[in-house]
Amino acid sequence: MTKVNLLLYLYGVLIVSLFLYSFTQVDLSLVWTRFELLQTVQQKFQYIGFFQRPISSAIFISISSLLFLFYFAFLYLSKKNKLGVKKIWFAIIFSGLLLSFSYNAFSYDLFNYIFDAKIVTVYHQNPFIHKALDFPQDPMLSFMRWTHRLYPYGPSWLALTVPLSFAGLNFLLPTFFLFKFLMGASFLGSSYLVYKISEKLFQKEKLFNLVFFAFNPLILIEGLVSSHNDMPMIFFTLLAVYLSIQNKHFSSLLSYVFSAGIKYSTIVLLPVALWALYLQKKGKSIDWERVFVYLTVLSLIAALLATIRTTYQPWYLLGAISFAAFVIKKDYIFAPFIILSIFGVLAYVPYVYLTDYNPDYPSVVNLINSGGFALAALATLIFVLYKKRFKLR
Repeated sequence: MTKVNLLLYLYGVLIVSLFLYSFTQVDLSLVWTRFELLQTVQQKFQYIGFFQRPISSAIFISISSLLFLFYFAFLYLSKKNKLGVKKIWFAIIFSGLLLSFSYNAFSYDLFNYIFDAKIVTVYHQNPFIHKALDFPQDPMLSFMRWTHRLYPYGPSWLALTVPLSFAGLNFLLPTFFLFKFLMGASFLGSSYLVYKISEKLFQKEKLFNLVFFAFNPLILIEGLVSSHNDMPMIFFTLLAVYLSIQNKHFSSLLSYVFSAGIKYSTIVLLPVALWALYLQKKGKSIDWERVFVYLTVLSLIAALLATIRTTYQPWYLLGAISFAAFVIKKDYIFAPFIILSIFGVLAYVPYVYLTDYNPDYPSVVNLINSGGFALAALATLIFVLYKKRFKLR
């Protein structure tokens, strides 16, 4: 077995560990199955997650640290052209498929997505004007959060999720995994689009760009494990870019509008989209590197705007990471996004150790998030100044 194959094998073991660890966070009010044996296994996992928090935290820190170590190793090997395309895709597909079966360990949002669609399919009501608390008899309320909020997303998200709710026949377990499969498919589709767009625009960096996106621990944890709907949004946004490159402008527009209809945050990308379309219509060349830098910056602005509306969450970075992947060869982008990814995952340590009900939790998480953004800004400043000094020599 070669060193690369051994590395990929160990990475697979690590992904299995993340998959298993996710079930330590199953809500105590949630019963997956009536089978006594499986209930016993579930309770043992929950015992670690809820009643042995120092041990659970140590496990999470170990898994997260190893994910980043493997991430850096794969980035290095892809940069040196020592990773084959087939091996990279095997690891990506394995991660995407297995983590599609994981529990949404660090967020309850997936249950809200399920209930929003359930309001349509089971209760035949409008989720824009009805909330989960309007149906107090529903057993899902016993393990949900944010039951007081109205549907905050766009119609595109309902178009994707209502059919899944119908297919789930009002049974939680199959509906849960149908939603998870949607996230897994979006991850794999987004990875494919990162590769194909890079193949057309940045041929030499196509593997490096793919690895940066698909092996990023924050993408794996937030997009696959916690399963935020940012991942389908990213897929349709990248699809719009890919179709635009192929001069399929109408299809690109439809994909972009559908993306904005999942989460409205992609609306901030409109100025760049219109600028690129204008250049294409005029037959002028497009500096795609500049386009992706602008898209990255606008996605960060969208994250900040969302923070003003509520509180900052690590998954707000997923959109920016997907665009940064195309210009990651630029040090002033690579360094801050590595830092933000590390601190984004680090923010879940107090969640695992303290729980978000602990009075100290908000201040600790705010400190971690603030530290991450401060270091990222400092890294960007240093690299920008270094580049200017280098050019003056």
